[in-house]
Amino acid sequence: MLNPASALAGVGPWMLASAAVMTFGAAYVRGLTGFGMAIILVPMLGLIVTPGEAVVLGILLQVLIGPVGLRIIYADAHRQSALTIAAFAVIATPLGIWFLKAVTPDVARLLIVLIAIGAFVLVLLPPRGEVRPGVKETAMTGIAAGILTGFAAMPGPPVVPYYLRQPIPPAEARASMMLVFFATAIAGTLSAFALGLASWRLFWLSLILFLPMLAGNWLGAKSFGRVPANLWRMFVALILGLAAISAVVRLF
Repeated sequence: MLNPASALAGVGPWMLASAAVMTFGAAYVRGLTGFGMAIILVPMLGLIVTPGEAVVLGILLQVLIGPVGLRIIYADAHRQSALTIAAFAVIATPLGIWFLKAVTPDVARLLIVLIAIGAFVLVLLPPRGEVRPGVKETAMTGIAAGILTGFAAMPGPPVVPYYLRQPIPPAEARASMMLVFFATAIAGTLSAFALGLASWRLFWLSLILFLPMLAGNWLGAKSFGRVPANLWRMFVALILGLAAISAVVRLF
């Protein structure tokens, strides 16, 4: 097993400080909105580790932060839909890891662009009304979230529109998404180690970044109750839009 000093080999102090700042900012967004940490963080972490390692590091960070506030999250979430999505996502996550190993980086970037743009468009559509999504749509959301967890550490694009287009309180939407993402992070971690993509080096790096992540998540969660519901929804849509623009920029 590698020690922390070995894990930092090739990562200078300025790079590590930058990663800590990036992690703090991404975790703040996660605490405020319930998602967005991986969407923001994985491309940035790709500046100090390889793209594949950035995906795995993003998954490890999500599984570390997942238990924080879990009791409140579980109480506030719409458990029927969240647990259904989580179950299908866990099953599909290894398929996403396999895709990550199988496709070329250019194909991966193109697919992520299309998914990010699609999620942003779905969020802009009007709410679906009082009727909740059926079992089929819920299951497909879970499968898509699982594949994207393994492929890009980004289960958010299918899950966020699923909840944001429902006329439900932000607290319920936020908690439901966070419950799903914790489950996908666990599945992604196990799959990454089983398929040989994870390493002890990345595990130590995730532990080093845990404190700035915890601080950012705490500050974001403190800000959540002070943001009006309509402004919160606009902020979530803005993050998805920025993620789509960022994905297009990285493609070219």
